[in-house]
Amino acid sequence: MRQEEIWDAGAAGGYDTPGTGMFARDVLGPTVDTLAELADGGGALEFAIGTGRVAVPLAEKGVAVTGIELSRPMVDRLRTKADEEAVPVVLGDMATATAPGAGRFRLVYLVFNAISLLQTQSQQVECFRNAARHLAPGGRFVIELWVPEVHKLPPDKKAVVCRSEPGRISLDTYDVLNQHVVSHHFDFVEGRRTAGLFQSPHRYIWPSELDLMAQLAGFALEFRHADWQGGPFTADSGSHVSVYRLPGGDDHPPADGTTS
Repeated sequence: MRQEEIWDAGAAGGYDTPGTGMFARDVLGPTVDTLAELADGGGALEFAIGTGRVAVPLAEKGVAVTGIELSRPMVDRLRTKADEEAVPVVLGDMATATAPGAGRFRLVYLVFNAISLLQTQSQQVECFRNAARHLAPGGRFVIELWVPEVHKLPPDKKAVVCRSEPGRISLDTYDVLNQHVVSHHFDFVEGRRTAGLFQSPHRYIWPSELDLMAQLAGFALEFRHADWQGGPFTADSGSHVSVYRLPGGDDHPPADGTTS
């Protein structure tokens, strides 16, 4: 199934969870604060901007944010929060689409595992190259991504429970030969009755592979943390925030990923 078919009006309508989950203040606040610092006073471009979970509060902090998004229903949802003047959006593929101001952005960012929605390694490499085309010299590309959990797979099994809470269980099924994973999200009501099912396919990326993709596009890894609060990335980390930088620009010291 194509990504634009997955992220339809139904998915867009159920995406936002104000105040909870990935919209919770303790999750979203550090994300926005860190991105605002990394933008360094310049404009920012969000790949896969979605419903504006990050872009809208980032724009409210005074950062000029533009977006690229494949799904029109997701953009329609964003438009209930911010108009085109406040957060302009280009409809298109984040690996190939061009936004106005290309070559002048200080920051391009791609959060909440969205790069894995690109289904091939070549598309993911092109995403890095597209970020580089949009950035000014010395600009940064920020990626938030989970670490594949293949080590949790039981012998001869293909599925891992990645989330379990009242009313919802999520499973990831792995194809380790092709580095593909499908996330299955089941919602329940009244005990045994299934309220809904949402599936999304991904191509997972190891941190070292991500670094090589960055090198192919002319980036160098500036730093990698386990989270938006700047926690250390270790062998036990379930995700990471990786910041890549192009050469050039001014000579100010590199950011350390923390906020004041």
